[in-house]
Amino acid sequence: MSSNTDLTLSSYDEGQGSKFIRKAKEAPFVPIGMAGFAAIVAYGLYKLKSRGNTKMSIHLIHMRVAAQGFVVGAMTLGMFHQDIFTSVPACKPPGV
Repeated sequence: MSSNTDLTLSSYDEGQGSKFIRKAKEAPFVPIGMAGFAAIVAYGLYKLKSRGNTKMSIHLIHMRVAAQGFVVGAMTLGMFHQDIFTSVPACKPPGV
């Protein structure tokens, strides 16, 4: 029986940072959605102490809905962006 232990795959060769950068270049709106999600959650947690008479659960629900809405919006814009730039040759961004 022969075993081939010299198999290398490109996904195992790259580190986490380079993999994230590669994925960000493939789908640029996903990191934007992640950053927006983190910003909305951070702002919601900051405003948690001055929520007034609003119940904690209602405040957290509103924060979650806003964060999810931002992510869905960013992904939708990313899909439209990709659809436009891959289907119409004249609309290709510079450097592609």
